[in-house]
Amino acid sequence: MAEERTRGSVDATEDIRLRVEEALAMIRPAIQMDGGDVELVKIKNGDVFVRLLGSCIGCPISALTLKAGLEMNLKRMIPEVNQVIAV
Repeated sequence: MAEERTRGSVDATEDIRLRVEEALAMIRPAIQMDGGDVELVKIKNGDVFVRLLGSCIGCPISALTLKAGLEMNLKRMIPEVNQVIAV
């Protein structure tokens, strides 16, 4: 029984990870148009940890990109997402 729950949790986590990766793939071109990029680092308890890359590093509006762009869209597409955190 414990093995079933563990396997179910892994499957659910992998499902969320795949959906987040798909959502990021849809959002990524808009970020890349400005010379930036985003990389999924991990997902833990509904929190999505990402690394902003390229021109996003040090950009004064990267916080806006993170919250209004990434977080808003991921939460809309994937209800299990609580927040997006840059690392």
